This record gives sequence, C-alpha cells and structure tokens, in this order.
Amino acid sequence: MRCTLTVLIFFLSSTLLFAQNLTNLEFKNIGPTVMSGRVVDIDVNPQDPTEFLVAYASGGLWHTTNNGTSFSPIMDNAITINLGDIAVDWKNKTIWAGTGENNASRSSYAGVGIIKSSDWGKTWSTPMLKNSQHIGRIIINPDNPNNVVVAVTGPLYSLSEERGMYSTMDGGKTWNKTLYIDDKTGFIDLAHDPNNFNTQYATSWEKDRKAWNFDGAGNGSAIYKSEDAGLTWTKISTVNSGFPTGIGVGRIGLSVFDDNTLYAIHDSQFRRDKKDGDNASAKANSKKINKEDFKSMSTDDFLKLDNKVLNAFLKENGFQEKYRAESVKNLIQKGEATPADVALYLEDANSQLFDTPVKGAELYRSDDAGKTWYKTHEGQIDDVFYSYGYYFAQVRVNPRDINEVYIMGVPIITSNDGGKTFKNISRENVHADHHALWVNPNKQGHLINGNDGGVNISYDNGETWIKNNTPSVGQFYAINYDLEEPYHVYGGLQDNGVWVGSHTARENRAWHQSGQYPWESIMGGDGMQIQIDNRNSNIVYTGFQFGNYFRLNRENGDRTYIQPKHKLGESPYRFNWQTPILLSSHNQDILYLGGNKLMRSLDQGDTWTAISPDLTKGGKPGNVAYGTITTISESKFEFGLIYAGTDDGLVQLTKNGGSNWEQLDGPWPNDLWVSRVTASSHKKSRVYVTLNGYRWDDFQSYVYKSEDYGKTWERLATSIPGSPVNVITEHPMKENYLFIGTDNATYASLDQGNTWTLLSGGMPPVAVHDIKIQPQTNDLLIGTHGRSIYLANLNALDLVGTEFKMASIEDLRFSRRYGSRGFLWSNGPTPKIQISYFNPTAGKVNLEIKNEAGKTIYETAFTSDQGLNFYTYDGSISKAGLKAFKKEDRPDPAQNGVTYLPKGTYTVHLSGNSGSSKETLVVK
Repeated sequence: MRCTLTVLIFFLSSTLLFAQNLTNLEFKNIGPTVMSGRVVDIDVNPQDPTEFLVAYASGGLWHTTNNGTSFSPIMDNAITINLGDIAVDWKNKTIWAGTGENNASRSSYAGVGIIKSSDWGKTWSTPMLKNSQHIGRIIINPDNPNNVVVAVTGPLYSLSEERGMYSTMDGGKTWNKTLYIDDKTGFIDLAHDPNNFNTQYATSWEKDRKAWNFDGAGNGSAIYKSEDAGLTWTKISTVNSGFPTGIGVGRIGLSVFDDNTLYAIHDSQFRRDKKDGDNASAKANSKKINKEDFKSMSTDDFLKLDNKVLNAFLKENGFQEKYRAESVKNLIQKGEATPADVALYLEDANSQLFDTPVKGAELYRSDDAGKTWYKTHEGQIDDVFYSYGYYFAQVRVNPRDINEVYIMGVPIITSNDGGKTFKNISRENVHADHHALWVNPNKQGHLINGNDGGVNISYDNGETWIKNNTPSVGQFYAINYDLEEPYHVYGGLQDNGVWVGSHTARENRAWHQSGQYPWESIMGGDGMQIQIDNRNSNIVYTGFQFGNYFRLNRENGDRTYIQPKHKLGESPYRFNWQTPILLSSHNQDILYLGGNKLMRSLDQGDTWTAISPDLTKGGKPGNVAYGTITTISESKFEFGLIYAGTDDGLVQLTKNGGSNWEQLDGPWPNDLWVSRVTASSHKKSRVYVTLNGYRWDDFQSYVYKSEDYGKTWERLATSIPGSPVNVITEHPMKENYLFIGTDNATYASLDQGNTWTLLSGGMPPVAVHDIKIQPQTNDLLIGTHGRSIYLANLNALDLVGTEFKMASIEDLRFSRRYGSRGFLWSNGPTPKIQISYFNPTAGKVNLEIKNEAGKTIYETAFTSDQGLNFYTYDGSISKAGLKAFKKEDRPDPAQNGVTYLPKGTYTVHLSGNSGSSKETLVVK
C-alpha cells in the first residue's frame, strides 16, 4: 500500500509516548561547515541587504543580519526542514515556506506543503496544500500580503492531481486551484511584472522520474500568463510563438524585467543534430579517435586503425594492461567482442551525465509581454547544463539593466548584451551547481548566490566572491570512524567530496588565524562510503558516485583507482550512485564492493573476483543505473557469511563466501530499495533489514528482524511516525540497543526493537543517512543529509530502568585559570561538570555537593523530566558553602567573582520523589 505524507503529518503533529524517555539525550553538532550544502532560495530584506534568509534543500531556514558573517536557524521547531522555495513579507516579518525541494534530484526530499510563520520562525502554521510534496515557487502580492500565489510541482516519483497553480486571498485560510494540466505536469517557476502583480508568468514542467529512469521533458512543459493575479491563465508558448514546443521541452525558468520584456531559460531535451563528417571509415585513418567513434565503427574499419593511435586511446582511457591494440583487435577479429564494446567498456552512469547529446541550455527573450519569443544566441550554450538541466534552469535579469542577465547551471554565467554572448563568473572559491541568485536593484555588481556549496557574495559582479559558510548544513551520504585517540570522523557528502576531521575539532573561526581548517578534504565529486583499515588508519578506501573508488595512503599521498572492470565483450557491471564497499572484519586486506554482482578483492582492491551471479532482478531500460547492490554486511562470527541487498527489493545470503546464494523472501512490499541489511554482532543467525520507499513516494517505515538467517521475519518500529528508513545500527556491546535513521528523524530502542524513542535533543527533523557507534568511546555518530554530523555519548543509557540512579562523574582537572580573564580580554575557561541521572517520574530534584567532612558547599533545586536527565554543574561554591572551609583553607574567588572547587574529593547527592543517589567527584 502506498501512503501519502498525510500519515507523516498526523504522527509528527501528535504527542508520541514511548516506553523509554531519552528525549534529553544531548547531541552536539560537530560540523563540518566550510563545504556547506545545497541552497535552494535566498530572500533579501529590500531595505537592508545585510539581512537575508537562506533556504537549504534539506538543512532548513537560516537568518543573518550581518551580511552572512553568521547565521541562526529559525525553522528547527517546524514539522520539516526540507525546502523548495520561500517568500517573505519583510514589512510584517511573515515567512511563507514551501516545503519539499523542487530540483528533482535523487535526494530531493518531499515536504508537507506550505507552512507560514507570522512571528519570524518562533512558531509555524499547520501545513497548507499538505499533499503537494514539492513546491516550485511562491510569490506575495506587495500591496496585499494576504494574496499569495503558489506553483506546486507535486510528487517526484508518482502521479498526482495535486499539481497545479494555487491562489489564496485570505492569508492561506482558503485556497483556489487556478490551473491544472495533468497528473504528471506540475509547475516549477512563477514570476510577476515588478510593476504590476496582476501580470504573472508561470512555467509548467512535465517529468517522469523512476528509480531507473528520468524523463525531464514533455509536451506538458510550457509557459503560461495571467493578467488577473493568477486567477486565470493562458498558454503563451504556442507553436507560432517562437518558443520551443513538443516532447523535448524541459524545465523552464523565468525572470521578468518590466511590462514588456522577460527572459526564459530552457533546458532543451531535444537531441542535437549529428555533425557532418562523422564518418567511421575516415576515423580509421585519423590520428585522434574518441569513444563515440567506436559505436558506429565496423569490424573492418576497426582492424584498419593504426596501432599507435589505438594504443594511445586505450592507455589514455585507463584500459587494463591486457587490453592493447593487438589483443583487442584479436578479440574483435575472433568475434569475441565488437568495436562498440570498446565504447561500452568506458560507459557508466556518471559519464552519461556529461556525454548525452541533448541541446541543453537555451535562453529566450520576449519584448512583447510573452506574445513572441526569440533565442538570444547562435547555436547552443555548452558546458552549462550538460544533460541535467532539470537540476538548475534558473535565470535572473538585473532590475537596473535590461540586457544584463545571469544563467545558473554547473557554472554561473552572465551576459551584458541581452544573451548574445556570455562569460563565466564562477571563481576558485565558488562551488558548482547554482540554484539561487539575488541581484541588488540598488547597487551595481552586488550579488548573493546560492549553490551546492552554500552561499557566496560578490560586490563586483562576480569578479571576486566572499564565501559565507558558517551553518552546519552538510548533506552526508555516509560516515565512519577510525580507532585513533582522539578518533577521526570520515564522511562523504552530496557534491562536496569526502572529508575527515577529529571528533574533538572545534567549529569556530580560530582556523582563520592558523589557516588550517580542522577538517580535511580527501576526495572530490559526490563523496561516498568510507572504509578505514583498522591496522593502519592511513589506509582509507573511498570514492565518488557510481562506484569510482580509490585506495588512499594518507601518509604518503598515494591514490590507487580500484573500481572492478568487466571483461571486454561482456556486459558492463552496474554500480549504484552510492556503491557499497566493506572491509572484512576477519582480514583487513579483503574488500567487498557491490555492483550488480558482489565483488571481492583479497589484495586491498588491486584485483577483483565476482563471487556472485547478478544478485538483482537484472536492471531495467533507463538512463539511471538500476539493478544494483545497495548494501553489504558480513557476519563477525564467520568469514564468508554475507548478506547483500539491492535497489530492486532483493535480499541475498551466502554462507560460503559466494559459492551458493539464497534469496531471502520477507513480508515487505516488492521492489523497494533495500537501504540496509545488517548482520548482528551478537547472534550469528540474527539479521536486520530496512527498506526505503522514497523512490515510490511510499512514506512508510519498513524495518525487519530475523533470528534464523532470514527464514522468518518480524516487523519492527511500527509505532514510529511513517517515514522512509535509511539505516539500522546495532550497538556493538549492548545487544538490546538498536538505532534507526529515517528521512526526518533518529530513533532508539533499548529492548531489541519492541519500543522506540525519538532522539531529538539538539537535532531538528532532518534526514539521517548513516549511524555509527565508536566502540572505544561509546559515542553515537549521526550522519545527516542536511545538518552535517551529530555526536552523543551513550554511557548514560545504562541508567535507564525503573529506579532513580545517577551515573559516575568524570574527574575534573583543577585549573587556576577558571574564571580568569583570557588573552586579549577573552573569557577564560570555566568548569563544566555533567551530572547524568535517570528519574522514573518527573518532578523536583535537589542537588547537594559535600566536601570530605560531609558539609554542604553547594545546593540547588531544579525540575526533572521523566527519563534521562542531564544537569551541568559549574563547579562553584556557594557563599554559604564557603563557611564549611577553615579560614586558612578557604579558596579565593576568581576574577569573575565565582569561587571554584579546590583539589579534593567531593560527594554529589541527588534526591527526588522517586529516590536518591550519590556519586564521587574528584578534583585533581
């Protein structure tokens, strides 16, 4: 059964009662921040451009009043932080947030409709248009802030009649659907005449996304115009208008200059004309060949190729050493391979993003209010959209200059002659993939740009840029840790590579002085999974999208490409966007990597053997890699006891290192993405499986456990709010402790999955892609896709039970610097002593600190929640408590006027209605 986001809304807006209250378990965000995450919109205060809001795709809404020097999140208490667009009534400080990203990427999370805040993010309304899932654009009538028009893009992976144009005249109390095309055509952009709100333009977008194919164009894509503030609409991109029509019309972005002139950027999915002179026979005598030449080359023409030319091609393109001119010609002459196989050997889903010969970016202009259109440039604007313009397709015109226009794509480019010619204004500190741009109407050259790497500001029209990345909004796919002291955290991010940093690294601006950011980039592209050799943490296995993995030696800088390759003439392996890798716990030279077959290397990735047949359903025709392994788990109890899960819903098991495989059938729906299969580290026959329905717009939670190698299954986590599940992690030492991460939360169970608790202390409702537990420190690490990495120590979980109980307290190191003024008048350090305790009932709790003589030197009372609680004691002595010391032993106050505990042994007493507990505190 496919369910809608209504289920999610219902659960998230209800009070959930769980058996174990872990609400107060505190999470610390450990960054990193400098690489940031995907920005979808920017809204600037027209009276003060140093104040603006930034909407991150899955990182929420952030506010700055100092030109991006610092930001504060103002949406963390909302029902979701997934955003597609925002609109702001700056006069009344009212924010309209369109939830659900509109860029149609593989991690564009759905939302819950439109939510509104009338108090600048302190509170948010219940959702409006709650089944819309993804919002394209929102505009507010500047003369009537209750009049709002919304372009609803609609669901990403399914058909829906909720798509369309909507309007409200009463601030969102009621809505009218003013335009509808069909159940697969939504609306992506909306703009109005800056001089007349009644004149509006909207663009429809027909698309069909599946896990295996994305068709981002169709007859339904078009431009519409309204002359009554969005109440009625007329299609203006007709056959005779000059704007493209037909099956190849993709995403369209708009920018309106005045009553007459507007621009439209078009992601044309029409195919390019074949160039003259593409003659395979002529290539046989050429000194330069490329991959595409082989696709139409005959056997005879291939055999005529000059060996030097062919060898140069084979070496430059990384063919294995065994494939050289003579050996390849021999294979083709014997019919064991074809010339097309040479091109196929190099094909993967990553190269197809750039090689697909569609027209791509085209800029059109109308000077008669949309009646007629003309393309502003000759030919095509190359190297801007490539084959994935659906991810951008936005344009801005300078409000001061009708001919100055900006196009957002992989780079950001500008024209000062109305789109005839362009130049690139991306720079070395500006990330690729641009989605938002504000052009200051009052100051020439002032731009604020949002891209996949955060926010940039320019004051010279893009010649130089400032990077403004202090929010912790990294979009992690995967994280891991090593066993160093202190240990390091590793993570792969969406379009921001792979980074590593100490878990104790401080997220502040001190690195501006030293010049060394505490996290280090070790891989580019879309960062993927990471495995670290536990014998030598300098040996790291990681890579980027579609299985492009490397073995890194961080000590000497060596980097070895290790992706397995099929034999020439065989079908290429299929690799998932996030290809799974796994180092065997039994031997750290043994590495597993999942394509459509499971590959194993016995020599750190230098050579590979397929140890399985195709473990998927065989793939499907389409332009997205599909029919791939998504998750691998090897039992710690036995080498070769391996589970694998696939993106088309299969779970497979081998008990003998791949000699035989068994498909495990469970009570779950067919075809769902297997997000995790996890062999238990506590019981050999136990295994967990999670499935994710995101790519079917199925928002239920699917979590299962088997105690008999997958013969029978029990469904877990049926009590949590419905949300696709990305990960399940078992505690390495505590058999009953389980953790799951969904598309908007983290949950814990302390009883083998019978009951679950929401973990929200310090974390907003953000997508969780990975969960790890560092065994030496017992730290829980949460890899989020939108808010970087969170850390919480789990030692306090041992307190959970039925009795009032306090945890042991870490020793405190005495310092004379406590409370003193620091260097350059900075605040000196102060003690922070964490007191962790479990209270079976809520109520008042008394805290007493007693010295060795049993005399009270500090006393306070506070309110305790039911469940786990944490109190931070500042190590101070009360004025009354000072009398407990002999005059000659009485400590002196610090510069801040506070008297701190001297060296010694103290007793901490906690008492409440449910009992009491005491622990020792040593100051040494």
